[in-house]
Amino acid sequence: MIPRYSRPDMAAIWTPESRFRIWFEIEAHATDALAKLGVVPQEAAARIWEADTAAGPFDVARIDAIEAETKHDVIAFLTHVAERTGPEARFLHQGMTSSDVLDTCLAVQLARASDILIADLDRLLEVLKRRAFEHKLTPTIGRSHGIHAEPVTFGLKLAQAYAEFDRNRTRLVAARADVATCAISGAVGTFANIDPFVEEYVAGKLGLSVEPVSTQVIPRDRHAMFFATLGVIASSIERLATEVRHLQRTEVLEAEEYFSPGQKGSSAMPHKRNPVLTENLTGLARMVRGYVTPALENVALWHERDISHSSVERYIGPDATITLDFALARLTGVIDKLLVYPARMQKNLDRMGGLVHSQRVLLALTQAGVSREDAYRLVQRNAMKVWESDGALSLMDLLKADPEVGAALPAEAIEARFDLDYHYKHVDTIFARVFGEAGDGRA
Repeated sequence: MIPRYSRPDMAAIWTPESRFRIWFEIEAHATDALAKLGVVPQEAAARIWEADTAAGPFDVARIDAIEAETKHDVIAFLTHVAERTGPEARFLHQGMTSSDVLDTCLAVQLARASDILIADLDRLLEVLKRRAFEHKLTPTIGRSHGIHAEPVTFGLKLAQAYAEFDRNRTRLVAARADVATCAISGAVGTFANIDPFVEEYVAGKLGLSVEPVSTQVIPRDRHAMFFATLGVIASSIERLATEVRHLQRTEVLEAEEYFSPGQKGSSAMPHKRNPVLTENLTGLARMVRGYVTPALENVALWHERDISHSSVERYIGPDATITLDFALARLTGVIDKLLVYPARMQKNLDRMGGLVHSQRVLLALTQAGVSREDAYRLVQRNAMKVWESDGALSLMDLLKADPEVGAALPAEAIEARFDLDYHYKHVDTIFARVFGEAGDGRA
């Protein structure tokens, strides 16, 4: 992943140093378990840890040099450990296969990455909740097909985003549990040369659960679900980013990204204030979703194991988690500092001459005894005059002047249907559903 879209804590999970450290812990814990079973000497297991402490960080360049000759990464690593440890290193990797190390390591990395992403979601949820309550009753227009529909509040827009990301958090917690499994079952997963106790012991030490049945690898349906979940989260990021981008359009300008002092919007046009952060988020979301299909295709491996998944996961493990971590942090910043313009929202609400209240008049006519077909016709023919005047005419005035409408509804009844507050009478109910009755936590 390129540094531009990387944050240090997430990127650190995927460094060679971190990977080799996890490999060592898997091997050393497994040797401890074998020592408890009497398969290897206790003092040899202890010596492996002591030698590692004395030797310090692994020499990545040395491991790479060994791999250039052996053409096998795990063997290169074990050779380097033997150089640091001495004769006791012969007790490492007893009855294990490379996938026991690689797959368990990936599980640890994905679990750690999940913890960062869950924390990212928690911060985003906190900001969404604060801004939702801030604008709980800020009137704005709801749009369908990009066209004015009926009034909503800006707080409801943010509450919807909160609920969506809260669902995403639940999905990610489940995906983390599903992918965080340990497999140390040896060649083709039969435990023929290693006791299942070793797997249980290592899993406990690394905070993983035991894979109930592996082949020579952990089944990749787990990973497919994990990366699919990341893809869904990325789509939710794009959904909210797209909303901001539309609201920032000059013709709308109901909200916009914070524009910092000294920031420049265009190399050619000094007046420009562009939604560059949310456009960036749209692109990053595409990248994360792009990793979902390879993860799905990794499920179908040959027999008990092949390595067609390996090269894929070397890409998508770091790139998907690093990208999503960056995107969630960026989105949190956008919402935290989002500039909201209630006056412009009200102006846009009013600009179409009251068309947003057409449904209320339609319903009132049907309740007054007019057939739905006739009621629709009466309201629409007046609404189209307002539409074609670009809001210069008033729907209320036209309806009051229409004799067919007046025959069913008196003027005061028509006027009553143009009350903006009517649309917000259940906002509290929706907020209670999203945030809980007290409004102080997830429902």
